[in-house]
Amino acid sequence: MKNYLCRYVILAAVLSLSSSAEEKVSTGLAMQEARSENLKIKGPKTYYAADKFDLGDLPAYAPKEKVTGTIRLWGSNYIVDGKVGEYWEKEFQKFHPGVKFEYNMLTTRSHVPSLVFGVSDVGMGRKVSTQELQLYQRYKNRDPLEIIIATGSYNVTGWNPGFGILVSKDNPLTRITFDQLDGIFGAERTGGWSGTDWHPEFARGPEKNIRKWGQLGLTDEWADKEITPYGLNLRYTQATTMSDQILGGSDKWNEKLRIYANFVGAEGGKGSNMGFGRLKRGLNDDLAQDRFGIAYVGSPVGANLPPECKLLEVSRTPDGPFYAYTIENLRNRKYPLFDEIYAYCDAGDKGALDPKVREYLRFIVSREGQQCVMRDGKYLPLTAAACREQLKKLE
Repeated sequence: MKNYLCRYVILAAVLSLSSSAEEKVSTGLAMQEARSENLKIKGPKTYYAADKFDLGDLPAYAPKEKVTGTIRLWGSNYIVDGKVGEYWEKEFQKFHPGVKFEYNMLTTRSHVPSLVFGVSDVGMGRKVSTQELQLYQRYKNRDPLEIIIATGSYNVTGWNPGFGILVSKDNPLTRITFDQLDGIFGAERTGGWSGTDWHPEFARGPEKNIRKWGQLGLTDEWADKEITPYGLNLRYTQATTMSDQILGGSDKWNEKLRIYANFVGAEGGKGSNMGFGRLKRGLNDDLAQDRFGIAYVGSPVGANLPPECKLLEVSRTPDGPFYAYTIENLRNRKYPLFDEIYAYCDAGDKGALDPKVREYLRFIVSREGQQCVMRDGKYLPLTAAACREQLKKLE
C-alpha cells in the first residue's frame, strides 16, 4: 500500500496560482494510470457493514413478466470496479436466468451517447450533462428515461460522495443555507440552466453577493474580513453538481474562487480534497492555514477533514431545518448536499421500454436491488420513498 502511494498518489494542486519550477505538467494518460491503480485497491473494499441500514420498508421485487435476452450496459466504471454490478447481475438472474449481460463500463461519459448510437440498452453514471442531453435530444427529439439507482457515497471518493462545507475551527459560524452558499460561491447572473432549459427566473443581482464574513452575521475581528472561497476545477463534474445545487445552474462563480485539480505526484501522505494524497499546496492544506476560507469538499470526512477545520450544518431554506454531514443524514436524504447515481434508457417515441430493461431497472430499485448496493458498501441504498418514485417512472 505504501509503495503504491509513493508511485501513484493523486494530489490536489491550485490551478489559479503559478507553479513552482520543480512542478511539471501531469498528463491525462498518467492520471488514467494512477486512477486505475487506485481503483484496484478501493473497488473490492466495503466501507460500511452489509446490515448498516434496515431496508425492510423498501418494496420487494416481484417480476411482472419473464424476460430473456442480453442487456448491454455502458457507462460508469465504478459499477464494475466495485461489486454492485456483479451483485445486481447474479441476483437478477435468480428471477430471470435467461438474461445475460454485456459490459462496456469505462467512463460515465459514455452512458447517454451509447444510447444515442444504439450500442447500449442501459447507460449508468452521474447526472446527464447539458451537452449530453442536447446530443440525445438532437438525435431522438425526446428525453431519455432517467432512473435514480442509488444515493452517492458517504466517504468513498469516485462513488459520487456527498459534499461538505468546511471552514476554520476558529470560525464562529456553525450552519449555512443554500442562499448563503450562493452568495459566497456565486455571482450576479442573468439566469441559469436546468438540463437544456434556460431559466431567466434564476437571475440575481450583485446585491446578493456575500464577500465578507460580517454579511453572515459574524462580528468583532471577523466582520470586515474577506471570505476566501475554495473549490474544484470548473471542468470537473463536482463543480457542475454544486452549480446545479446552489447556483441555479449558473456558471457565474465568485471572481476570487481558488480552484484546484488532481495530478499525479511523486510522493504520498495523508489528506487532500480528493482523498488520495497531499501536496504542500493542496486544497486542504491551504484551507487549514486560512482562517477566513470556506470550501466545498466531496467526501469531507477522515483524511478529507483537516484537524484545523470543521463541517457546517446545511439547510436548503433560511428557516431550516439544518442537518449535519453524517452517513444517516445522507442515506435518508435529509442532508441536502447528497449526490446520486443514475441509469438512463431509451423508451422510444411511445414510451415502450424494452421488457428486459424494465424488469432489470425495477429489480435495481427494489429491496433486493438495494440490498446489493448495501452489500457492496460504497454507494448508499435508496429510501423507500425514493424507490417508489422510480418505480412509478417504470410503470
